[in-house]
Amino acid sequence: MVSKEQKRAALHEKLQHLRSITNSHALNKTSIIVDASKYIEKLKQKVEILNQEIASAETSSVHNPLPMVTVETLEKGFLINVFSAKGCSGLLVSILEAFEEMRLTVLEARVSCTDTFRFQAVGENEEQAETIDAHVVQQAVVQAIKNWSKSGDQEE
Repeated sequence: MVSKEQKRAALHEKLQHLRSITNSHALNKTSIIVDASKYIEKLKQKVEILNQEIASAETSSVHNPLPMVTVETLEKGFLINVFSAKGCSGLLVSILEAFEEMRLTVLEARVSCTDTFRFQAVGENEEQAETIDAHVVQQAVVQAIKNWSKSGDQEE
């Protein structure tokens, strides 16, 4: 038989694991569970947004061969997403050149260009005195994509 003390220790260990996974700073059980619930809701929202972006990209890729771009403002910087239903040879270079022109520093990035092109990056403005909004970043990335498209570097 498992004693009450062992059950209590196992529950405490599981709560601490949950606390670390959800980046919670809470100390009591209730607060840890509330933080975990909020974390799960945020993840659900992110999944829903990504599903919408994929659905939108899939329907728009038939009519518009250019990749889809979304930009969200973060506490410090931006979250930039670029998606295309087909591979896009040379597009990453064009996007990074646009970042350089805007003086955006890429803090973190994920890129996949096997069958589709997916680019996700977190960037911030190098010059804090000069503020850039998400719309300006999005327009610069879209322009870089248009320039790339016109240059003929894209993969057929």
